[in-house]
Amino acid sequence: MALKLLPPSMLQAIDLLPDGNIPVTLFTRHSIREIVNGQGLAGYDLQLTESGRVLAEEWGACLIQNTGRMIQHCISSPIQRCIDTAALMIEGADRVTPTSNTHTIEIVEQGLLVEPGSFVLDIKKAAPYFREQGALGFINSFVNNALPGMKHPITGVFDVLELIYNTHPNASNGLSLAVSHDTIIAAIVAVISGRSQIDKEDWPAMMEGLFVWFEGDDFLNSQLKWIWRGEVHQLNVSDFIQPNQRL
Repeated sequence: MALKLLPPSMLQAIDLLPDGNIPVTLFTRHSIREIVNGQGLAGYDLQLTESGRVLAEEWGACLIQNTGRMIQHCISSPIQRCIDTAALMIEGADRVTPTSNTHTIEIVEQGLLVEPGSFVLDIKKAAPYFREQGALGFINSFVNNALPGMKHPITGVFDVLELIYNTHPNASNGLSLAVSHDTIIAAIVAVISGRSQIDKEDWPAMMEGLFVWFEGDDFLNSQLKWIWRGEVHQLNVSDFIQPNQRL
């Protein structure tokens, strides 16, 4: 069964989701891709494996079967393995609820879900540090605002969260998908959790993500809630944004 390849925390998260009347977004890393040697420096040409394709479809079906929700919106990194992950999850969901025509949902490509674009402002300045430090070291440096050519970490995370807020479903039992990459998810989890250092064990696995939702009438005054690895967290967006940090 393909779901045995799914990070266990994702199935556990289903039991922690809010009531169906509160829409949620699944902000996830893409499914299983071809393996690369090195320090996590994966080229954007790497594609999903066959097991990764099956996993994405089965996970999409499982979500609908076990939550009673319907996929209403989808955004994705423009990289093919992310688009494929989104499309396959939607296909799986459509298999469960064919009358809802979820397969007609447009997968909207978003530059904020890929690098450069999410946190990197100047790839020529930032790239040497990525090659030197590897993915984990690079993200730890970014979280501590120690890299040239990068957004301030609060600004970068704010931009992505605002995107998720603006594409969040607004109907009961709604579910949005946001498919991205490990570095972006790792950085966001670290920053919103108030951490200045993450370890290898904290790194998001393929097809691992966080469920996100917002409570409040507008983004700046909302309360962000998220489920990550079996725990529910919350943060007031207004407390997160300090006047001199959104540069």
